[in-house]
Amino acid sequence: MTVHNTLGPGFLEVVYQRSLAIELQKQGLSYVREKSTDIYYEGVRVGHGRVDFFVEESIILELKALVKLEDAHLAQTMNYCNTFKLHYGLLINFGARKLEFKRIYNLNHPESMEYKRR
Repeated sequence: MTVHNTLGPGFLEVVYQRSLAIELQKQGLSYVREKSTDIYYEGVRVGHGRVDFFVEESIILELKALVKLEDAHLAQTMNYCNTFKLHYGLLINFGARKLEFKRIYNLNHPESMEYKRR
């Protein structure tokens, strides 16, 4: 929220990425920017994905700088959660007048599967 409150909407995504990196560092959080992973289909590498931030080796942050989030952005973040084998990630949109963020759950993660069985 600090980044959005300071800069407001209207900048390119990379500006928010760089600013968020400064804030994560100030908070003492470990992170990797633009972490890549291979994507496989039936055991064959078919491409790669790159998430904006991988924080504390346990959560992904996918950033956008758009007027409005679309279902495709939610799906992209969900796919990254699945690819990185994480329970959830955050999709953050700095482009709207008010900061938008959504917690995206990986329904294929063991923790989600356990919840479904209850």
